[in-house]
Amino acid sequence: MRDYHGIIFAYHDEPALRDLTANRTAASLPFCSRYRLIDFALSSLRNAGILDVGVIMQRDYQSLLDHIGSSKAWDMSRKNGGLRMLPPFGLPQYHTGNYNGTIEALNAVSTYIRRIPQKHVVLLLGNMAANIDLDAVIRQHEKAGTDVTAICAGQGLESRHSNYLLGEDGLVQYIDLFRTGEAKGIPSLEGYVFNKDKLLELMDVCQTRNLFRFHQDAMTYFLYEAHGKMDVYVHPGYARIIRTVDEYYAASKDVLRPEVRRELFPADRPVRTKIHEDVSTYYGEQAKSRNSLVGDNCIIEGEVEDCIIFSGCHIGAGAKLKGCILMRDCVVGENAKLEYIISDKQAVFSPGSVLIGSPNLPTVVPKDGRI
Repeated sequence: MRDYHGIIFAYHDEPALRDLTANRTAASLPFCSRYRLIDFALSSLRNAGILDVGVIMQRDYQSLLDHIGSSKAWDMSRKNGGLRMLPPFGLPQYHTGNYNGTIEALNAVSTYIRRIPQKHVVLLLGNMAANIDLDAVIRQHEKAGTDVTAICAGQGLESRHSNYLLGEDGLVQYIDLFRTGEAKGIPSLEGYVFNKDKLLELMDVCQTRNLFRFHQDAMTYFLYEAHGKMDVYVHPGYARIIRTVDEYYAASKDVLRPEVRRELFPADRPVRTKIHEDVSTYYGEQAKSRNSLVGDNCIIEGEVEDCIIFSGCHIGAGAKLKGCILMRDCVVGENAKLEYIISDKQAVFSPGSVLIGSPNLPTVVPKDGRI
């Protein structure tokens, strides 16, 4: 067993995801016809042999609990250690509203973190689509000998993020907060490897000063006041943090490209998920599927193009779908026409109905919606 412990942040509800997170956190958002976003963080830890993991939650986490279950899919169901779901330990001040920041979320479960037996802690976002080689991250962290190693993207991020600027020694010298798109420096994926004692020190400082935010408060203190040393690992593959409907839709479109799927699902670092024992999908005589991902147990009698269809969906004869994402158990009636739609689970589209969004502004249909 490695001397590393994983912490996944799965408490974000991300209001900009609108109806998609009305009853779930962003980490439990369905993705790529059979997965949830948190599967990437869990699988990255599992593939690196890190089997003791805490998942920080706060509210609306029933969907997350249903998905993770006993955690057997990730080999984290164990009598000692394994995976632990971490609500804010019954503290009433943390059950109302949302955490003001990541440091506040960590301090809400500080009792758990202080009891971690391992010397190092890996922090990962639950709402990120990225298959990170944590073996490589750990090798670099141990070689550098710094208190912190930041996991960064090898390409620009469209979502809001912080950038790290390096000094001549290759270590982080400055942090540039609240960037979007291309900017000077290396964009942070908000993943870190910490020496546990240093993480606890930052948590204590922030709690004493009544500070809540990770980058703006904790990391600026670490770099500018404590003069801490932080290395950077640049993730070479695909990565996208999901905070808005547009980012979710863009990431879903990306996985329709074979080169992106190869980076997200490499054979040597499999992405594990909860297993559903479903029958194969049935395609009718007039069915057509072009550049689409279709889950099991579907009935496809119409046409789908550039779509992602989750298991249990029924596409009626004559129906035409383009650029759509349908989550589990949706029903599209005969001769319906849908374009650029994101539909949550169990929505029903009446025969002959027409609903057209925009590739730049997809229309979201809530769970159990009726059109």
